[in-house]
Amino acid sequence: MRALTRKLFRDLWRIRSQAAAIALVVGAGVAMYVLMLSAYASLGLTQDAYYEQHRFAHVFASLVRAPRSLEADLRALPGVRAVEARIVVDVTLDMPARTEPVSGRLISWPEAGRPRVNDVFLALGRLPEPGRDDEVLASRTFAVANGLGPGDAVAALINGRRRQLRIVGLALSPEYVYAIRPGELVADNARFGIFWMGQRALGAAYQMEGAFNDVALLFEPGASERDVLDGVDRLIEPYGGLGAIPRAQQLSHFFLQGELDQLDGMGRIVPIVFLSVAAFLINVVLTRLIAVEREQIAALKAVGYTNREVGTHYLQWSLLVALAGAVLGIGAGAWLGRGMTSIYTEFFTFPILEYRLPPVVIVQGLAVAVAAAIVGAVGAVRRVVQLPPAEAMRPEAPARYRVTWIERAGLRRWLSQPARMVLRHMTRHPGRAVMSTVAIALSGSLLVVGLFSLDSIEVLLDAQFYRAQRYDALVTFVHPRSASAELDLARFDGVRMVQGVRAVPIRLRAGSRTRYAQITGLETGPAALQQVLDGLDHVVTLPPEGLVMSRKLGELLGIATGDTVTLEVLEGARPVLVTTVSRLIEDFMGTNVYLSRDGLHRLMRESRVLSGAVVTIDPARADRVYDALRQTPAVAGVAVKAAMLQNFRDTLAETIGITRTIMIVFASIIAFGVVYNTARVALSERGRELATLRVIGLTRTEIARILFGEWAVVTVLAQPLGMLLGTGLAALLVRAFDTEVYRLPLIIAPRTYVFAMATVVLAAVVSGLVVRRRLDHLDLIAVLKTRE
Repeated sequence: MRALTRKLFRDLWRIRSQAAAIALVVGAGVAMYVLMLSAYASLGLTQDAYYEQHRFAHVFASLVRAPRSLEADLRALPGVRAVEARIVVDVTLDMPARTEPVSGRLISWPEAGRPRVNDVFLALGRLPEPGRDDEVLASRTFAVANGLGPGDAVAALINGRRRQLRIVGLALSPEYVYAIRPGELVADNARFGIFWMGQRALGAAYQMEGAFNDVALLFEPGASERDVLDGVDRLIEPYGGLGAIPRAQQLSHFFLQGELDQLDGMGRIVPIVFLSVAAFLINVVLTRLIAVEREQIAALKAVGYTNREVGTHYLQWSLLVALAGAVLGIGAGAWLGRGMTSIYTEFFTFPILEYRLPPVVIVQGLAVAVAAAIVGAVGAVRRVVQLPPAEAMRPEAPARYRVTWIERAGLRRWLSQPARMVLRHMTRHPGRAVMSTVAIALSGSLLVVGLFSLDSIEVLLDAQFYRAQRYDALVTFVHPRSASAELDLARFDGVRMVQGVRAVPIRLRAGSRTRYAQITGLETGPAALQQVLDGLDHVVTLPPEGLVMSRKLGELLGIATGDTVTLEVLEGARPVLVTTVSRLIEDFMGTNVYLSRDGLHRLMRESRVLSGAVVTIDPARADRVYDALRQTPAVAGVAVKAAMLQNFRDTLAETIGITRTIMIVFASIIAFGVVYNTARVALSERGRELATLRVIGLTRTEIARILFGEWAVVTVLAQPLGMLLGTGLAALLVRAFDTEVYRLPLIIAPRTYVFAMATVVLAAVVSGLVVRRRLDHLDLIAVLKTRE
């Protein structure tokens, strides 16, 4: 073994605790990187394989009713590989174990063979047999949530008739990896199920023999998405087509892709904080190591070692520490990633979701650790290379202590002798004090970033469920009904108030940009049960003319307040209208378009037609209302606000709890690593000074106060900076994850700041106690020895 190699390992062993602290910080950064990107890879690779094997559609379209003969015309479109024309209807299910109404979606199953597009994975049981009109496949998530399996029966209200559907198999579909109802925040597997029913039986129930109302298409490789969408729209328009949408806008895929994008973004942003701190720590420790070993460096150069060899020796020190941390981080990241992947199986349904750690992620994790080591070591190594042997043989010039500006300002008489010593030592190394402050601040900022979303969501839920939605349930009808439906609902025993809602599917065009949306016509005024908010608390009065729409939708269309937009109605007479945008609002869920209910009726040139209604219910008689709604043929579904809110909170509690734990642990590692290394370096530099103070009579506690005073000042100064950095990083994340599905307001509660600061202080105290043990065992004789 070469002499420099033996020296390298001896140096590592001599300052092993400091090296271990740096390795932990590097490991935390690499672990976050591996965690996020391996979970991203696991989800992404599973998604691609599942979509390919089960032929997930590239284009989806709904219509009123079209003959089966249209399927051939759709298949003949350039770029189309396969077409699946089907019947899709939403029904109400009668689940005695559930108080609230449960919704189901029936999808036709081919009488012969399997679907050419959006095929299912049979998880349990068998497929429906031709001629068995009561046999269905049920989505596995719904069945598990309700304790159902093959052989069980479910009652459904199908076109006004109650029918028993016998489950013969449990299935998964690429179309419903995330089975969420439109308008809801999260999937509710207990109250929304997918069923596949024989095409002949479902067609007969809805008078659609030889017809279909939904179609899914698969592309040939290299096909033009825009050309296919235009072709589909052209063919289905005479049959009440509601507009073709690409895979990117399909609800399940949209939510899954949003989660993938978030993992990718977090995996590339958060580790930068950890690795920046690691580079700083490497620089601090190496700089001190080089200062201590000046004479050894001079001797090495004098006996013939080149600048390159000596510089490489110290660079190897930082690389070994970083690589040790990277190996630790890869192991921890793989373990955490496996756990996160198993959690995803509760939200996204794949036949098999296996954890995968791609070799490229391991290589990248090692590469970023090496990069942090090089960045941290380059300054110290440069000093080694530039140090002449003769100069290195002489000890460093003694530090020059000056009166600080605080003392000159007249505050000297208020400062004790130890306090002045602390201030003067910090001014001796101002760069190190600033970097230590920033590094500790970064640990606090990570906690703010990890926890602020909970504050934002709580405020958002309050605005959405208590200020905007002042009703108890939203009732949707199978088909638009006359205004008398309001009176019918008001007669239900237990219904207190009813207000009709009109919803119209539309296609918005602004120049070359197109977007599908829905205009919602609402009652206006202080008594309105559903209000529109601009931001979190400003109630918007809907105008009689001109659209009120989401800011996000305005961005996607490239329009602003006062601009005109072409509006193509996708139902009834399908008029094409040109109207203005009266206001863009800051909302946080979906891309919404609003108009007063009377204004929408005038725009549609129709009487008072209802698509649904919002109701308030007497809690003591809620069961009677829900039973009546379940038995009403005209009702397609009921969304109960309390159930939606509880489902969201249950989902939130699990996901936020995991994030909180990971962030607390990793932020504590940063705070411990920074304070511990800074303290060890200070103890090494000031060992002679502190030993002298002990000899002249100061107690261990008194010299500890002098040593710990600097860390206390740095930690205190880091708190406001950390909160400021955390707020800035949170703002960046809010902008980064500003999607069509949801947006978060930047809300950070005081308790989050307090918790972040308390966690950082606790980590600093723990590291201080560790160093205090070393200080208590300081060898005074060894430290005070002077070499002649």
